[in-house]
Amino acid sequence: MKYNNKTARYRTSGLALAVGASLLLSGCATTNNPTDPFEKFNRAMFTFNDAVDRNALKPVATAYKEVTPSFVQTGVNNFFGNLSDLWSSANQFAQFKGRDGLNDLGRFAMNSTLGLAGLLDVATSAGLRKHNEDLGQTLGYWGVPSGPYLMLPILGPSTVRDTVALPGDWWGDAWTHVDNIPLRNSGILLRAVDQRASVLDASNLLEDAALDRYEFIRDGYLQRRASKVLDTDKAQERSEKVQGQIDKVQEKVTERLEKLGVKKPETPSQDADAPAAAAPADAAPATDSAPNNPPAPAPVSSGAATK
Repeated sequence: MKYNNKTARYRTSGLALAVGASLLLSGCATTNNPTDPFEKFNRAMFTFNDAVDRNALKPVATAYKEVTPSFVQTGVNNFFGNLSDLWSSANQFAQFKGRDGLNDLGRFAMNSTLGLAGLLDVATSAGLRKHNEDLGQTLGYWGVPSGPYLMLPILGPSTVRDTVALPGDWWGDAWTHVDNIPLRNSGILLRAVDQRASVLDASNLLEDAALDRYEFIRDGYLQRRASKVLDTDKAQERSEKVQGQIDKVQEKVTERLEKLGVKKPETPSQDADAPAAAAPADAAPATDSAPNNPPAPAPVSSGAATK
């Protein structure tokens, strides 16, 4: 554990230096975009990351996906995903989301035992939904603004808030506390390759598209992070559950009425050949909408605003 503590301190110090250097460099290259004032630096870092990915990470991930059996890939993904449930649970509790925190803790306990140390994801089949909560989301929950967009070397898209939270997320990752350094580093590399292999198809489509990949990744990342902080996904899930319950109640009522012999009332149709009823002479002319009953406003988009 002595070596682990030293490497943790070195990692934290290195991150602080990297962030400080990036902010210093980016401060000299501002743009008019309030969400991306460091665009010039970020684009340069994006080009660097893209070169590393094309020449190293993507070929290894492609070979991994083609050679490694699918059940092994699933097991690797499940194993590291199970470890992440612990930190996710801690962040859920830090956000006062006790039910979700217990859910993630239960996932870890179930998959670590019945799921053979997390190689099998039996918790999802048992109805325990997986979440991915990190320290950056917790800071956002408590009102810390995201700050400008920031492209980190190797690590990729981030924001100032999420970058500051990275040392905490690394500490909260159970795998970083493994004392065996070669095993720990091998696991970190394996997880990186597995994660890259899981998005190969999406990245290939993005590369083939005729668009600004930097802007696409930036805007997508910022929207996704805002969605996670504001829990818009959970709100949509709750809305779908409520609608599903309403539909079930309506089906049961319809079935009950049919059993009682009550037929659903039919809307009376007017005979096409019959003359329309004449309107009273003193009736006011018809209008599209009454003055005190204006048309319903158009629905407002539910897109999340970036914090």
